[in-house]
Amino acid sequence: VLLSFVTSTARMLVTQNRLMLAKEALRREASRDSLTGLWNHKAIMEILERELVRAERDRQPVGVIMVDVDHFKKVNDSRGHAAGDAVLRIIASGIAAMVRPYDSVGRYGGEEFLIVAPGCGIGETWELAERVRTHIAKCSIMAGGVAVQVTLSLGIATGESATDLEKAMSGADAALYRAK
Repeated sequence: VLLSFVTSTARMLVTQNRLMLAKEALRREASRDSLTGLWNHKAIMEILERELVRAERDRQPVGVIMVDVDHFKKVNDSRGHAAGDAVLRIIASGIAAMVRPYDSVGRYGGEEFLIVAPGCGIGETWELAERVRTHIAKCSIMAGGVAVQVTLSLGIATGESATDLEKAMSGADAALYRAK
């Protein structure tokens, strides 16, 4: 009876551990973009909302940077979608390398990315956006065996409270379209 109890308890612990690992894998899969490994649209928007709530409490601004890959359709059309995917992965990696450890980067959709920069006013947000833009412009990206020159257009805005979510997003989006 004791041996049966020990065996059954061990099986239960192993099963519980497997369930916890599966739950963590599902949580990661549900919040990450499968192509780039960055936060997905839903997750980056939740992060922005959470940071704006914190900003209101701490009386600190949050920088918002909307990033769009210029002429990306041309890459897909001329090199193929696999090459386009490779370019997006490289760009995502390059953007993530330029932000601070406590900033967040997500794939907003298609070839658009969103950067959330807590504690950044408009000046610091502009500096971060410029650092990202110049870094990607200097990258040597190979797609389909051919070097591809990639440029980014970026729009910035800031917010200071949870009520600024829409204002910050529409401001960054409008600035992005002016940059285009």
